[in-house]
Amino acid sequence: MHIAQRISRLGTETAFEVLVKARALEAQGKNIVHLEIGEPDFDTPPNVIQAAKDALDNGFTHYGPAAGLPDARKAVADYVNKTRGYAKYDADHVVITPGAKPIMFFGMMACIDEGDEVIYPNPGFPIYESVINFLQATPVPLQLREDKEFRFDVDDLAALITPKTRMVIINTPQNPTGGILTREDLRAIADLAIKHDLIVLSDEIYSQVTYGDFKHTSITEFDGMEDRTIILDGFSKTFAMTGWRLGYGLFPKDIAKVVAKLQTNVTSCTSSFTQMAGVEALDDRTLPYVAEFLKEFEHRRDVIVEGLNKIPGFRCHKPHGAFYVFPNIEGTGMTSQECADYLLYEGGVACLSGTAFGAFGEGFIRFSYANSIENIEEALRRIDAAIRRKMGL
Repeated sequence: MHIAQRISRLGTETAFEVLVKARALEAQGKNIVHLEIGEPDFDTPPNVIQAAKDALDNGFTHYGPAAGLPDARKAVADYVNKTRGYAKYDADHVVITPGAKPIMFFGMMACIDEGDEVIYPNPGFPIYESVINFLQATPVPLQLREDKEFRFDVDDLAALITPKTRMVIINTPQNPTGGILTREDLRAIADLAIKHDLIVLSDEIYSQVTYGDFKHTSITEFDGMEDRTIILDGFSKTFAMTGWRLGYGLFPKDIAKVVAKLQTNVTSCTSSFTQMAGVEALDDRTLPYVAEFLKEFEHRRDVIVEGLNKIPGFRCHKPHGAFYVFPNIEGTGMTSQECADYLLYEGGVACLSGTAFGAFGEGFIRFSYANSIENIEEALRRIDAAIRRKMGL
């Protein structure tokens, strides 16, 4: 059957491809430690699960409005206002979707025309570039720099802006590096967006996954930015709800209406009972569970960073957010893909090549530490042994 040419412009997430390879090895009897998938290994908090059961019992089994149930939209708006420290949003700004990716896809589809330029972080989440290409816009990569703790230089951003630039994508805390843009960075980006009349897609899916003194700042805190910013967020990472497929976006109200129309055409609406579970997740009753998740993530981060920095040829920055490390592996003499493949097939550890996140990811690999301490420590032993064999040490 004929495949439409436009499909050739779509990329993918390598994490799922590596997972397939790892599962194939496991089917052959090999033991693999999985550090490739960015998914919390915790169970969804029990009060959230109970809320979903109650919703089913109470008849939330029918279609809902395309933009989301009114109570859920209000809960999201209130939560974002509370966690970002302002009172800028109400329910009419919110669209709730099956997972957060539709916010990216629908938001860009609503705002980007063919030939527009979109600046995006590189290394960065690969679906940014995929959607840009699919919409026949022009992807413009903005390098994240190891020497700046995987933030980009705002001067580099300014140099990439042209009359064709329509959108800038930012992601803080960031996948795959764990880097966080500072308040000063965000203020400078906001100034550029206003000066050049740009839309900002602010991917804040890891907004509540930060460590120590590092706290999330949203670019929408700055005056006027709520009128030109799409916030992408969701329930998967903070609340360990990846399988629930529940995300949300906050838009200028005119764009929210367009995105709701796109949802009508694609999914009709988001599952009603999962939205009610989302309302419960955003309640203060869930905070103790989130606090425990973060405490454990921080412990795992410290263990994996310390361990990786003892391995020959590795150099690993300690991330301030999300649950990934992005070690520099240039000292091993291997490319990123060679190293990732070697660790999978010879070390029994699944990870991702830095180039899965763009050309500027060469020289790095990504590990997710959303796994138990026991598995992380076992992975470190395997990585160390495999690299020493490879380097003849």
